[in-house]
Amino acid sequence: MAKKKRKKKQKSVEYDVSTNVPVWQMDERALRKHRIRTEGLVPKKTWKIFGGVAILLLILGIVLAVLLKTYAIKTVYVEGNKHYTNEEIIERVMSGRLEHNSIYLNFKYRHQKIESIPFVSALEVKILAPDAVKITVYEKSLAGYVSYLGRYMYFDKDGTVVESSDESMSDVPQVTGLHFDYVVMYEKLPVEGNGLFSTILDITQTLSKFELTADQIFFDQNKDITLYFGDVRVQIGAGDNLDDKFAKIQSILPELEGKKGVLHMADYTSDSRNITFESDDNLGQ
Repeated sequence: MAKKKRKKKQKSVEYDVSTNVPVWQMDERALRKHRIRTEGLVPKKTWKIFGGVAILLLILGIVLAVLLKTYAIKTVYVEGNKHYTNEEIIERVMSGRLEHNSIYLNFKYRHQKIESIPFVSALEVKILAPDAVKITVYEKSLAGYVSYLGRYMYFDKDGTVVESSDESMSDVPQVTGLHFDYVVMYEKLPVEGNGLFSTILDITQTLSKFELTADQIFFDQNKDITLYFGDVRVQIGAGDNLDDKFAKIQSILPELEGKKGVLHMADYTSDSRNITFESDDNLGQ
């Protein structure tokens, strides 16, 4: 019997699907690309990028650690604050971990509008040394406040409401006797009377000049003014001759300590010196 001839097995040839070139014909570079596509190998270039990024992150981490340690704030100076103590300003400004870094704090308050701290319009942080800063506080200019719907509405020299708060400031007088139906933030109080807010500002500035603190500024229906200093009410009339009247008030108030009544100074001038004190004890007699 004739022997059957065995068919030779054809060797399988592997082709690259993207180029349709047999693998055995590829050069080293093409073969590597083929293996990357078929075996999921990571290119050397990618490894170099990963390594470069890791080194960069390490360097940045070291630099950040040095900055955090070198510029950690240890000394803080505060100026310009009247309504808040130094400690209150520091607590509000340096509330987080990053805020204890002088570089970050300087950058944060360079162009930021202050809305989180009542009565403060701006803050400036100056680096005196890597671990020392000076915080300069710029407070809002307040002429007085009115009470409205359980809130204290503070207004400036033009009568514009600039702050709403549930706390009253001891060095800002309450203004009463004004009539208005509504109050809108950042708008002028809707009250009648030309020059009314200019008069209020004159009074508050003159009070500060003579180191006096009035609890209340009251306007009656004729716009005549009464100042409240505890239990002593000082009638000063239309608000003229303030320097002369307040200089005298400054010298008289210590003598009236513990007394209740009205000090009549509406007609007082440095020439007439017309002053009378009417005690509340005599009103019922």
